[in-house]
Amino acid sequence: MNKRERISLAEVSRTTGKVLNRGDSEHLNEGAPPTLEDITQSLHFSPGDGRIWLNGQRMQLLHMSSLGSLRRELIESIGAERTRGLLTRVGYSAGARDAQLLRERWPDADPAALFSAGPRMHSLEGAVKVEALHFEFDVELGTYRGEFLWHHSGEGEVHAADFGIGTEPACWMQTGYAIGYTSSMIGRLTIYREIECCSMGHKHCRLIGKPADEWDNVEEDLRFLNAEAFVSTTAYSEPQAHRKAAILKGDDERPYADKEMVGVSPAFNAACHMLKRVAPTTATVLFTGESGVGKELFAYMLHQIGRRKGQPFVAVNCAAIPETLIESELFGVERGAFTGATVSRPGRFERASGGTLFLDEIATLSLVAQGKLLRALQEGEIERVGGVRSTKVDVRLVAATNVDLREEIRQGRFREDLFFRLNVFPIHLPPLRDRRDDIPLLMGYFMRHYGQKHQRRLTGFTARAVDALLNYHFPGNIRELQNLVERGVIYANEDGPIDLPHLFTSGEEAQASYFSLAQTGRLTSTTNAGSAATATLTPAAAGKELLDVLPAMLGEAKNWSLDTLESTLILAAVKRADGNLSAAARMLGLTRPQLSYRMKKLTPE
Repeated sequence: MNKRERISLAEVSRTTGKVLNRGDSEHLNEGAPPTLEDITQSLHFSPGDGRIWLNGQRMQLLHMSSLGSLRRELIESIGAERTRGLLTRVGYSAGARDAQLLRERWPDADPAALFSAGPRMHSLEGAVKVEALHFEFDVELGTYRGEFLWHHSGEGEVHAADFGIGTEPACWMQTGYAIGYTSSMIGRLTIYREIECCSMGHKHCRLIGKPADEWDNVEEDLRFLNAEAFVSTTAYSEPQAHRKAAILKGDDERPYADKEMVGVSPAFNAACHMLKRVAPTTATVLFTGESGVGKELFAYMLHQIGRRKGQPFVAVNCAAIPETLIESELFGVERGAFTGATVSRPGRFERASGGTLFLDEIATLSLVAQGKLLRALQEGEIERVGGVRSTKVDVRLVAATNVDLREEIRQGRFREDLFFRLNVFPIHLPPLRDRRDDIPLLMGYFMRHYGQKHQRRLTGFTARAVDALLNYHFPGNIRELQNLVERGVIYANEDGPIDLPHLFTSGEEAQASYFSLAQTGRLTSTTNAGSAATATLTPAAAGKELLDVLPAMLGEAKNWSLDTLESTLILAAVKRADGNLSAAARMLGLTRPQLSYRMKKLTPE
């Protein structure tokens, strides 16, 4: 860009919702909240007990020289490549967390103004001084372009001090921060590339950002977000560039080649590290976790990165097989063994011999079936139904369950000896609500995947759709997110964005904050799908409505003191949020620690 126009980032078109701005960091504190002053007021120092808080989250100051020492030691011990990946993921997590904090603290802020708060947070945290050269963010379409200068990059400066002027950019953590923040804000994986860096001798650092699927060779960027090589780096590339996994057919005769592992959150990476640790062995693995967290995908990937990847992978859903057929399905049947057995056929153990047998929902097996399975595992041989000879089988057993097997043992529904046979190497897969950093990546991946599948082109997600998905509880986990996005792809208009009404159409309760007109003509703030709370535009009108509803709230109480009103409002907000203190705090315009403090005063010692 040869010519820089210096215009405030606050210049947002209120009619179209579109931001087409160029500006510098001196103007970042102008316009709608959260301004730089608003964010600064959210920073609290508590030297008496050794804590620092930013928007209710604990922070810690770190000497830049100490960060430089850490980078140097990491590079010298594990190499620049792995260090870059590690620091990029740390930065991604920090950016995604800041985006979440800003959404919680200012739930009703203008989406463009809220997005612009990211550079202010980055500057406040001492990383860089941000100057926006070009900034395009279409709130309605969910599209984004950005070009920024970073002044006084601490990360670039310490790298240059330790290693001298180099030929590659070195602001790895800061680039990860920008990716995490932007992706979480717009609900679409956005990749930044640092094309100039002070560690390369440039006066400033300069980076450009746009959606991942609009970059060429984006796999080079994505691999630094993935802790393990088997996590997909091609999920956002062009279809013809996808890796072709070995087509191994499961029991439903479907190829697994289109299955991708996508994630960058600490909880997801921890599970990946455990998977990589056990994969080269032949140990039995037990996956636990709620329904929909991806246990079958992890089981398949365990097979793919193990020593048996060239052999069969056979998946069995134990819950889908009637008890009367489970023995013949697992062990096979000889001709004439029972009515209808006109031919001999192998069971799942024989078909998986030499490879991996995956038993999903194993807790649904009856006690009789559990006993027969235990014997097959102990002896390493099976006998077909109606057969007269035993057959040796060599399978790696992988099991999965969404219930607590120890509790099932206490209730007498699961055999303890089988549990200990299965529980050699347990891996717990976290629910989606514990890996929210992955939601923007998964949203973008599923939108692209189902757009290709159904031959539909979508531009992204609207701001309120992103807000709803990032705050949704996801009782169905990744499977539910997958279904919601597919539904949105089908409902949304061609070349348009996926909006909130396209997603939550089947009784889901979305935790989203947006404004609409009530039948009375007043502006209402909707916090849950289908439930709206009137928020009038003037304090006088709001006060009048509050007085109208107070008698119903207070019941027979005659004392309308401020303390009584405060306790009534707090308890009502907590009840409305179903006990979710963070959501209740947002309703009351408080931080979660502030609400907790006020609730403690309501509870007698």
